[in-house]
Amino acid sequence: MIGCLFIHGFTGAPYEIEPLAMYIRHSTNWVVRTPTLPGHGETLALKGTHYTEWIEHAERELVELLRICDKVFVIGFSMGGLIAGYLATRYPIQKLVLLSAAAYYINPKQLVADIRIMLRDGLNKNLHKNELYLRYKKKIVDTPLSATIEFRKLVRKIRPELHRIKVPTLIVQGECDGIVPVKSAHYLHQVISSTEKRLLFLPCAKHHVCYGEDQDKLFEEVDSFLHEPTKEYIY
Repeated sequence: MIGCLFIHGFTGAPYEIEPLAMYIRHSTNWVVRTPTLPGHGETLALKGTHYTEWIEHAERELVELLRICDKVFVIGFSMGGLIAGYLATRYPIQKLVLLSAAAYYINPKQLVADIRIMLRDGLNKNLHKNELYLRYKKKIVDTPLSATIEFRKLVRKIRPELHRIKVPTLIVQGECDGIVPVKSAHYLHQVISSTEKRLLFLPCAKHHVCYGEDQDKLFEEVDSFLHEPTKEYIY
């Protein structure tokens, strides 16, 4: 039996990766898990949460999958990509997929472009139709500073460990991502030790790559990568 663990991003929820998770559910008979990290979900309750809780929750989900499955793949989005990478250095997973993984964050050039579009939509009284604005306005209000500090701690803890990743890894990056810059994907490709690693750039995708115009391409590439033969790795 094959298991597939999805880990969502900071201030997010399983909806961030649900299109890809649903695709895999419908095209395979794998056990697919999409847990919600502590304090996260459709309604945020991040005050008082610690970054170790996010890692430990994902770790428990992985241990359970490893208990019931012969092979396990881990797919992480944004902050979830870092957590996925961290777990890949400590547990015998077969493959790793990193979606918009936040080894670095904030792409100033793209962020400015997105803000300009929001301002234009605001002037034209169309801001209520701007998908990016609708997605982030509530997060900004509901995210306490303490949670943002915990996110930064998590990045500082995990980034030095990424070179220990030895499993086959697919790194996916949207070229129009205003949150995670393209240099993050290049950095991951450079530091990860696996001899089987590849980069997939999606020209039209923003941060939420599972919802972009390149969605079909993403699904095809991830599906192909996960179905390729694997070999055993020493941990």
